[in-house]
Amino acid sequence: MAVTDEAIEKIKGMIVSGALRPGDRLPKESELAADLGLSRNSLREAVRALSLIRILDVRQGDGTYVTSLDPQLLLEALSFVVDFHRDDTVLEFLAVRRILEPAATALAATRISHADLDRLQEQLDVLGQEPSVEELVACDLEFHRGIVQSSGNSVLCSLLDGLSGPTTRARVWRGLTQEDAVSRTLHEHRAILAALRDRDAEAARSWATVHIASVEQWLRSTL
Repeated sequence: MAVTDEAIEKIKGMIVSGALRPGDRLPKESELAADLGLSRNSLREAVRALSLIRILDVRQGDGTYVTSLDPQLLLEALSFVVDFHRDDTVLEFLAVRRILEPAATALAATRISHADLDRLQEQLDVLGQEPSVEELVACDLEFHRGIVQSSGNSVLCSLLDGLSGPTTRARVWRGLTQEDAVSRTLHEHRAILAALRDRDAEAARSWATVHIASVEQWLRSTL
């Protein structure tokens, strides 16, 4: 194991064990290096690496702190990596969405508030029956984000938010080239919303699966 990797593992061990908790300030560099049996250089590199993935927060002139470790904060690193995807990996992103999003939608069916249901309905009403592809895709992103947020699972929400971006271009492409893509998407959105209103978790899961799988199937046949 590289020296820097060893330093990262030791700091991680302190956080996992509870020796360092969210919001705690790390001991002085010289003290921490001595306690962990590390050189100050390797400790410095480990702190730099952990700050990049939002585990640590280096405050100039104040010290280094453990962040809140909030899932949304930590998963920002995933979003950063996802931004570098290649076009040929879009199918893989869609496959992961097809696994995770129906589960989030089923959860939402049991937890979504009446106010959030009305907000989703309003989005569809404003969109109308013949939106442009760009309007549809923008609404699609907000529609799904609203549902996933209603699942009450912040980790699922952050993961799916990060995975959604790479599939946007495929959704626009489908809308422009597949004859019934717009009407089919609107129909599926209405079916998902109806299942949520009925508090029918399995119907919500099924319609979410159909909705994502239809984009995946179209892209697979096109490629």
